[in-house]
Amino acid sequence: MSSPRHEKPSRSPLRVLIVAFVCLSVIAFSTLVVFSPRDAWWPERFTDADRSATRVEAPIGRNGFDLSQATIPTDEIHAGGPPKDGIPALTNPKMIAAIDASYLAGNDRVIGVTLHGEARAYPLKIMNYHEIVNDSVGGQPVAITYCPLCDSAVVVDRREGNSIREFGVSGLLYNSNVLMFDRGAKVESLWSQIMTEGVSGPAARQGLKTMPLDLTTWNDWRTRYPETKVVSIDTGHRWDYQRSPYASYFANPRDLMFPVDKIDARLPTKARVLGVWTEDAARAFPLTAFDENNATLEDELNGRHFSLVYNPTAKSLRIEHADDGVQWVYSLWFAWYAFHPDTDVGGRIPASK
Repeated sequence: MSSPRHEKPSRSPLRVLIVAFVCLSVIAFSTLVVFSPRDAWWPERFTDADRSATRVEAPIGRNGFDLSQATIPTDEIHAGGPPKDGIPALTNPKMIAAIDASYLAGNDRVIGVTLHGEARAYPLKIMNYHEIVNDSVGGQPVAITYCPLCDSAVVVDRREGNSIREFGVSGLLYNSNVLMFDRGAKVESLWSQIMTEGVSGPAARQGLKTMPLDLTTWNDWRTRYPETKVVSIDTGHRWDYQRSPYASYFANPRDLMFPVDKIDARLPTKARVLGVWTEDAARAFPLTAFDENNATLEDELNGRHFSLVYNPTAKSLRIEHADDGVQWVYSLWFAWYAFHPDTDVGGRIPASK
């Protein structure tokens, strides 16, 4: 007598659908846990409310980088959420004339650069989603960099000897500030935006030359530079650049998404400052230290002179003239202080409330 044959039970279509639904739900939930509120690179998936609801501190991830030669504490490097190049830097983006930039409103903020007689503008509407633009202004290769978490803008020279660097977004943060990396290098180094120097790999302790920049409104910039070019909204990415993925972050005056080493109470945590430094000194100028009756300032650091001009309409501050050796960056106070704890505060310091 033959033994009974054990047949594999058939799966009903309903059971298959249930299993598939459960698997997709697990994947979707895992995505929310792994990626932090900094997911501006995937704007269609998340709203500001989603980011607040899924605010989970992501574990440190090296994103493929060797940190064995790091000059900063590796336990203070945090994974921002997106992987290496998950936030896609732009290279040689399409530029258009100011008159054709219909997507910009007059009070939209832009990073402005003028070099060798050419002016270009990089709207924060676009920088929020890309953070780095590798470009050439007046024939000079530069990288326009912006970290939304620090509201920090820096422009650096991309030239290295006979070669030209191309920077990307690493997906890692130090003191809540973006760590960049040099694409195409045999060993890719990490670079700190606000420190303007390499912090790992062959470029560790190697400085970047900063270039002059403004952070102001589109109206102010195009009035001063009517022939300016501006980045086109046609970036090759189908994103809604009219929507700010960091609106709720800036609406909260104190809370940060990621830890920083030091906090100083002389100014509000997210006060906007223009940070100026030389090789031996640093000074922060808060926008609130200026008004229409106090709109210009002559100052010096280590004998190097510079002048500042405040635009009360644009609520922006700029360096109008600076001696060689004077460098500057726009930032929020907490980020500037984290990298320059010996800084002093210039201008008319506003009374604390």
